[in-house]
Amino acid sequence: MEFNLNNDDDLSIEKFELMLKTNEVGFFDSDEFEEIIEHYLENGKMALARKAIHLAMNQHPSSVNLKLFHAEMLIFDDKFELAHELLDELHELQPHNSEIFIQKANIFSKTEQHEKAINLLNDALQLTDDKADVYNLIGMEFLFIEDYSSAKLNFMQCLELDETDYSALYNIIYCFDFLQENQQAIDFLNMFLNKNPYCEVAWHQVGKQYFDLKMYEKSLAAFEFAIISDDHFVGAYLEKGKVLEKLGRYNEAIENYQITLELDDPTSFAYLRLGKCFNKLGNSELAIKYFKKTINEDPLLDKGWISIVDYYSKQLNYPKALSYIEKAIEVDGENALYWTRYAHLNKRLNFFEEAEYGYRKAIELGNYEQETWLSRADILLALGETEAVVSNLNHGLEFYPQQVEMEYRIAGAYYKLNQKVKARFHLQNALKTDPEYIIILEELFPELMKEKEVKDLIAQYS
Repeated sequence: MEFNLNNDDDLSIEKFELMLKTNEVGFFDSDEFEEIIEHYLENGKMALARKAIHLAMNQHPSSVNLKLFHAEMLIFDDKFELAHELLDELHELQPHNSEIFIQKANIFSKTEQHEKAINLLNDALQLTDDKADVYNLIGMEFLFIEDYSSAKLNFMQCLELDETDYSALYNIIYCFDFLQENQQAIDFLNMFLNKNPYCEVAWHQVGKQYFDLKMYEKSLAAFEFAIISDDHFVGAYLEKGKVLEKLGRYNEAIENYQITLELDDPTSFAYLRLGKCFNKLGNSELAIKYFKKTINEDPLLDKGWISIVDYYSKQLNYPKALSYIEKAIEVDGENALYWTRYAHLNKRLNFFEEAEYGYRKAIELGNYEQETWLSRADILLALGETEAVVSNLNHGLEFYPQQVEMEYRIAGAYYKLNQKVKARFHLQNALKTDPEYIIILEELFPELMKEKEVKDLIAQYS
């Protein structure tokens, strides 16, 4: 509920807050208390709401509506048994009060008994005049149990009763997306637009569906209709820019991204896309300018840092790229992407110990890509850490069993460690999988190519 300045509700709130400051107890009728409590609940001022409820219950102990607020606060504070007892008392007094069923459902929802919550909300649906809100609550309960089809149907009922409820519209599309029903989503949105042709949110959602289907011309048209419906709709300009990028129309994409900077506070996403577009157009100066604006706007956006690092890497300016990835790591040392870039750049610059450390950190942070294991193995080999090569590759083989490039490397490492049984086992695995990759052994372990056992195995599997 919105509270306008200088109305009676504001006077009640001012009077209540003045009373708290002076420690004097004033009288409020039950309607005033309802407005005061609702105001504090809607604005998240729970401490003040509790004080108002406490005083309200002292002055109006028999008011059902105030008791319902009390129950709501008990639920918020996870005092479910007390809330249950209070709601049971109220149900005896007013068995057809839908709000009692809604609050009981709230308890079951918060205790993860969603089926019971749905049953109670269906009971409330038969008693309430505000069916849209109840359909919305039922939809949310179905989302909690991942029944997206049922959730979608309830959000649709909500939207049918209140066509301005865009949160319900977003939830419907979320369900379609989860069910991978892009075409059904488009059909639904088109039906909605037949009745609401100037709904910018619906046009925006249609555009996103077409974008996901790679139908870029239709996506573009939908975003243009969203802008016609609301020429200050920043999201539509951003999405239109993305489509224009896909179509290779970079200058037009730039125009749309720049409009968003004029309409609203700048976003790191808009800066990043501008940098990408200027980079595609070969305007290096503006590209790097916007990439730097990206990280200034949002230092935690890894795509901004990565874009700068890749920009300097493509120019073969590896020291400059390395300096930026080191800054990125200072901001967020838990980002595996940063450590992978850090390792690659140090490898390029022949800083092998730093490169090995980078790959190790990337693995610790969850980068289990084949290339990470292989690159680290090669670096360890160059550092003469043969036992570490074996440990690293055994770990990698847990994720990629019998991966041929790992098999050849670990075979060579075991031969170097004179563990010939293990070496033979892995070399046989590698040769069975793909004998042509023997080139790995030739390049990394040339001395082994003279060993009789190795020559015999190669001959056997060739």
